[in-house]
Amino acid sequence: METVVSVQELTKIYGDKRVVDGVSFTVNKAEVFGVLGPNGAGKTTILECLEGLRIPESGTMSIMGVDPIREPGKLRSLIGVQLQSGGLPATIKVKEAMQFFSAYHKITPPMDLLERLKLAEKKEAEYHTLSTGQQRRLALALAVAHQPAILFLDEPTAGLDVASRSELHRLMIELKESGTTIILSTHDMAEAEEMADRVAILLRGRVVTIGTPRELTATGSGLTKISVRTANDTTNNADFPWIVKKVSREGYNIFYTRDIGPTVSAMIALIEKNGDTLIDLRVERPTLEERFLELTKEGAVI
Repeated sequence: METVVSVQELTKIYGDKRVVDGVSFTVNKAEVFGVLGPNGAGKTTILECLEGLRIPESGTMSIMGVDPIREPGKLRSLIGVQLQSGGLPATIKVKEAMQFFSAYHKITPPMDLLERLKLAEKKEAEYHTLSTGQQRRLALALAVAHQPAILFLDEPTAGLDVASRSELHRLMIELKESGTTIILSTHDMAEAEEMADRVAILLRGRVVTIGTPRELTATGSGLTKISVRTANDTTNNADFPWIVKKVSREGYNIFYTRDIGPTVSAMIALIEKNGDTLIDLRVERPTLEERFLELTKEGAVI
């Protein structure tokens, strides 16, 4: 695979704190690469260094052979950036923002993007009158207007409704299929699990692990959740093989097992033996969020 982004031993210090501490990773062409971690883990700082907005203390960075710090002119044509806050003037109109950014990149304003992101009817509206979701959609339109090779998305779906979130995900898929590489920073674990080809999990400025969502959820405790409900509650006090823990909730007995096959087989056999009726049986593999919480040991605070 072609490597288009390379970060090696990146370090950034604010005062006496190492916000980024020797981080290394690579990103492949047309890959969605997720950057995850609790607040203060260094996610935004790493992205800002790659975007040429911060100068690191040490380490090397390359975006398609371009040094973000030493070659800012070349970098601007390669990347698109959607920040958490747009920073546009309050009175600038949507149409004017697109024209301004297009002039900067010396391209014809792609007004069809406004249509695609459901902003066409807001072309004459001033920025401050837009909803949070509309502002974020405009930021995305401006970020991809010049068809960048590398797209940075920092919390892209924060504040979006379900329909807008779905539309953004469809656009991300289309961009990836057309060859765009996407670096995604998000607190939404479900989004990362659905959209990212690989993810890096950060903690206290360091990379804890890198891999595909499936690889990461297959490691660690690796417990699979089995939820079962029967007419006579036969499984309530039963002992099944490979069970680590069991809880009961809303009529279900929920078992956490290290080996799905023997556990499920024993459940079915017990239900049939006792003439009970199976109402519902669900097998759920560990989620990326569960693995994330296990790795970071930060509880639900992210």
